[in-house]
Amino acid sequence: MGRLESKIAIVTGAGSGLGKAISESFVAEGAKVVLTDMNAESVEAAAASIGNDAMALHQDVVDPTRWDEVFEETAKSFGTPHILVNNAGLVIPATIEDCTLEQFRLTNAVMLEGVFLGCQTAVRAMKSNDQPSAIINMSSMAALQGYSPFLAYAAAKGGVRSMTKSVALHCKEQNYPIRCNSLHPAGIDTPMVRQAAVGAEGDPTSETGMIPLGGLGHPKDVAELCIYLASDASRFMTAGEYPVDNGTLYQPN
Repeated sequence: MGRLESKIAIVTGAGSGLGKAISESFVAEGAKVVLTDMNAESVEAAAASIGNDAMALHQDVVDPTRWDEVFEETAKSFGTPHILVNNAGLVIPATIEDCTLEQFRLTNAVMLEGVFLGCQTAVRAMKSNDQPSAIINMSSMAALQGYSPFLAYAAAKGGVRSMTKSVALHCKEQNYPIRCNSLHPAGIDTPMVRQAAVGAEGDPTSETGMIPLGGLGHPKDVAELCIYLASDASRFMTAGEYPVDNGTLYQPN
């Protein structure tokens, strides 16, 4: 028996990187998983590589109508979801002096409003579940310490951090069988992080603003914690924030 046997999960931003690794790990633990992504080709390839217990759907997380459709299509194919991982995101390098209003709004639309819509849809769909259910929101170490080169990203992730706690407390107050926690990775080796790290000149020795490329963590480092937080083993854990950062937060300047 896997740790997620009989569970049904939705993972956004699952065409590559963290989302794909989390989806692979969930299926390996017995779950059925719906992978969603803006890039239909990549998410279809990711789901096909995982097998029959994975299904791909195209999704723009800022579209509220599409959120309803994703949950409906998941229910038709696998059943009512028990797990949502809000992982979709983007990184636009820009400081407070460089960041345009358009960049700030786009970043927050995807990574804050998208998480809001996901949480809202999930709570409405999962509040009557007969099994413990879980929402996992992908935040960042940027929410705990800030990153000057990624202003909009840090702002959005800070919003995810506090929204997670509000969602968790609401579900607890309403006696819903839903827990909500946030993860805070730093420098995980994904295509998005590498793209941000290389920079305009293509210098592979530049830093991510978090840690050097040579010290990046593996997506499975995050996926393992997601398995635990999605499983019934973490039934007494909600409104928490969990760094996956190899001690980055506590390193002296």
